[in-house]
Amino acid sequence: MTHIDPVILTQELIKCPSVTPAEGGALQLLEALLTQEGFACTRISRGGVENIHARWGNEGPVLGFGGHTDVVPTGDEGLWTHAPFSGALTEDGILWGRGAVDMKSGVAAFVAAAIEQVRTKPPAGSIALLITGDEEGPSQDGTRAILDWMAEAGEGLDFCIVGEPTSLARVGDTVKIGRRGSMTGTLTVRGSQGHTAYPERAVNPLPVLAQICVRLADQPIDLGSTHFQPSTLALTTMDVGNPASNVIPAEGRAVFNIRFNDTQTSDSIMVWVDQIVRAISHNGPCEAEVDWHVSGESFLTQPGPLTDVVVDAVTDLTLERPALTTGGGTSDARFIKDICPVVELGLVGDTMHQTNERVPSEDIRTLTGLYAEIIDRFFG
Repeated sequence: MTHIDPVILTQELIKCPSVTPAEGGALQLLEALLTQEGFACTRISRGGVENIHARWGNEGPVLGFGGHTDVVPTGDEGLWTHAPFSGALTEDGILWGRGAVDMKSGVAAFVAAAIEQVRTKPPAGSIALLITGDEEGPSQDGTRAILDWMAEAGEGLDFCIVGEPTSLARVGDTVKIGRRGSMTGTLTVRGSQGHTAYPERAVNPLPVLAQICVRLADQPIDLGSTHFQPSTLALTTMDVGNPASNVIPAEGRAVFNIRFNDTQTSDSIMVWVDQIVRAISHNGPCEAEVDWHVSGESFLTQPGPLTDVVVDAVTDLTLERPALTTGGGTSDARFIKDICPVVELGLVGDTMHQTNERVPSEDIRTLTGLYAEIIDRFFG
């Protein structure tokens, strides 16, 4: 029986041009491999996105792994040392290509580890792999579609590891046990247009817009919590769309992004912003409103027996205890946390999304070993 080399599997996946939301052959490759190894594979298609749920075993407990094969665009391919979809492995052991870090390597690592486990030491339980093609896109028809299908099919998870590149300096030095929530607000302040020579005939919305933005930027949201830093607000743009210096505009807009911790919810953040907006615009001549887009709520997997499985496996194999953190952006763990405890463990993410994305092949083997140890300890 042929050994599943995670480095070779990563190379094969990189050669699939799966720029989101294109499948590019990556899921087809994995589906064929996993079916051959006895996994029951279900292709879940929604909104033009392809996803796979693969399960080995029929009993509980169920250990899950989550990951994605879609990648961000390559940018100018002429700037790459090696073609972005070549999967080039150089003599120094570096594997090059789009998805080498984020995160075809992570998928290859948990697929290889899961196959090795069911071949050599079939677990007393089940292993489920959730592989999506929509993590780098809108994230509406990827992991969410898999979870919707699981709910309808009566499938569940008891614990899940997401293979995002979360390590900082070496593989396994960081395990994410939560993520901040993320939401974006678009503030619009409306007045009435007029000539700058006759300001009394107009209502200028820009002073009100500026006051609200200054207050939002300067006023702390909270002080943080045990596992999270204080929530933050970052102004990302202020737009008027007024090319004329002798015209008072009718309205102005500002966009801001808030990353919030587990002391907040998106609802509480909306109330906080609304209080500031109303305090400045109340009974004034301008109208102000905020439109919201919530990308995900904050969540925390409390340290305990399940996280100890991961921490102990990493500590024993790397001889260093990983840090438990909640920093960084959002990931599909924000959806999986609704059905089971979830943590994230993956490669060092230094070159993800960059030109010349690359990873030491030995890091992929190390990650595969960590996943194998976690599987063994979970079922042991």
